[in-house]
Amino acid sequence: MKSNLAALLPVFLLFGAFLVFCLIDVFRIRDVRYLPRWAWAIICVASVPLGGIIYLLIGRVP
Repeated sequence: MKSNLAALLPVFLLFGAFLVFCLIDVFRIRDVRYLPRWAWAIICVASVPLGGIIYLLIGRVP
């Protein structure tokens, strides 16, 4: 059981770092598209990593 947890730790750290990146980007970027900032933040938190990927693809103004 302990080895399974050790094997998944890098994945959890990567997802956590990606989530933090997306949340910082949501609140620091000038404009977002289609939804308000708070809605993008909820989507990013509720569905890691899919919500962040969707935000980066369609919610972010290039």
